[in-house]
Amino acid sequence: MTVIQSILLGIVQGLTEFLPISSSGHLVIVPHLLGWEIPIREAFIFDVLVQVATLIAVFAYFWNDLVEISKAFLLGMKRKQPFDDPQSKLGWYIIVATIPAGILGLVLKDVVESAFSNPTITGIFMLVTAFLLLIAEFVGKRNRKMKQLDWKDAIWIGLFQSFALFPGISRSGATITGGMTRDLERPASARFSFLISIPIMLVAGLAAMADLSKVPDLTSLLPTYIPGFIAAAITGYLAIRWLLGYLTNHPLYVFSIYCALLGLITLAVGIIR
Repeated sequence: MTVIQSILLGIVQGLTEFLPISSSGHLVIVPHLLGWEIPIREAFIFDVLVQVATLIAVFAYFWNDLVEISKAFLLGMKRKQPFDDPQSKLGWYIIVATIPAGILGLVLKDVVESAFSNPTITGIFMLVTAFLLLIAEFVGKRNRKMKQLDWKDAIWIGLFQSFALFPGISRSGATITGGMTRDLERPASARFSFLISIPIMLVAGLAAMADLSKVPDLTSLLPTYIPGFIAAAITGYLAIRWLLGYLTNHPLYVFSIYCALLGLITLAVGIIR
């Protein structure tokens, strides 16, 4: 991998991690379409680093929210009144929404990992993302705010998050769809989507970093990967900020069309080659 490839893929990761167009899918599809032959081991190292970078981005953007939720959560536990404070309740909902993807991730680990080496399957799953985003717009009434969230919403959105274990199915797209099919407003769905991404990304990042520590020549690769890490963190932060503003007044159709086109192009290129 070159520095230019690192920066470009870092930007791709930062944008697509939070826009509902699948970051995992893009990290498979973009090198495939551009004909970049990146060794599997190098691709793994890079993927881990840029995922950590986007985790930093979501922490940075929601830092104040996370501090308030954590304080209320701990205080509620101390007082043995965990559901009295809305912020404490939100903390519990984040935990509940994380459970389905965590369980399925362990059960389907080998199946999911094998899918990451198959651009054709990724292209098909991009079409699934396009379909999910259409469902969100047609089914959702968009008349409920974040403060009206309940535990049934959390479980339902958590189930949608588990779909995104496979490359090409956008995590944010699936969870925003889950929220909107429970009649949450678009910005509320997106905000909860980003918050519930944190536990999953944190656990996955720590596990991957443990594997990364075993790589013998990691330090020699870092000068190439650090620019991509920085690019992913900056673009990830900007993507969150932009999307929350965009969804206030705009539907998801443009993202659905984009995912459908990219999925079809990927399948076409695979057939031609």
